[in-house]
Amino acid sequence: MIPWIRAGSPPDSFPDPETALVDPDGLLAAGGDLGCDRLREAYRRGIFPWYSDGQPILWWSPDPRTVFRPGDIHLSRRLARWLRGHRCELVIDGDFPGVVAACAAPRDDDAGTWITDEMGVAYERLFEEGTAHCAEARLGGRTLGGVYGVAMGRVFFGESMFSAETNGSKVALIGLGRWLARCGYRLIDAQVASGHLGRLGAEHWTREKFLDALALWTVERPEQSLGRATIQLAELLPD
Repeated sequence: MIPWIRAGSPPDSFPDPETALVDPDGLLAAGGDLGCDRLREAYRRGIFPWYSDGQPILWWSPDPRTVFRPGDIHLSRRLARWLRGHRCELVIDGDFPGVVAACAAPRDDDAGTWITDEMGVAYERLFEEGTAHCAEARLGGRTLGGVYGVAMGRVFFGESMFSAETNGSKVALIGLGRWLARCGYRLIDAQVASGHLGRLGAEHWTREKFLDALALWTVERPEQSLGRATIQLAELLPD
């Protein structure tokens, strides 16, 4: 059995992440709500919500944790050449509801989505208060792909990404990572492992190492906070 978080309980009413289940990996608690205060507290503690329609809110803290160092996301030579030959833009906070909706749309290999309407509304509230952000890769007015997540201190907690065209999510994530590095961010949380993330250079940290990093970096201010901006992706590439 996992603990149940009562409705109306204080936002910090989470069990110790070290008590999360091994199977399924990281399941910590159920219940509570998706209010901004509770979500912020969850991310500070290395916890995130992940559930489907018809389920209670489920809270997770997997071990190991999949992360990126923002400036080290792998960029192949082929993709770098393509980016240098095209005027792709990285748009920060241009269309947050649109990015969330695209991430929630059914994928070719999955008829459902874990981004429920309730989740979408919750993260739009975080966006309105300046805690959640999105990034889109655009070319000639077309959106190639995008990603959204939560920024706290020097950590960006990635929630989901999508591709509208080939390599779209990859371009958006690589561009966001390089922009975050320039702004002084230290870590991108990618939550759980996948082959796609592994090919992009993701690392796997123990929960203890991850939580130690959060204790330091979520309370530090980056050199530049995220906000609405448009950046030429070619300017973020190494010479």
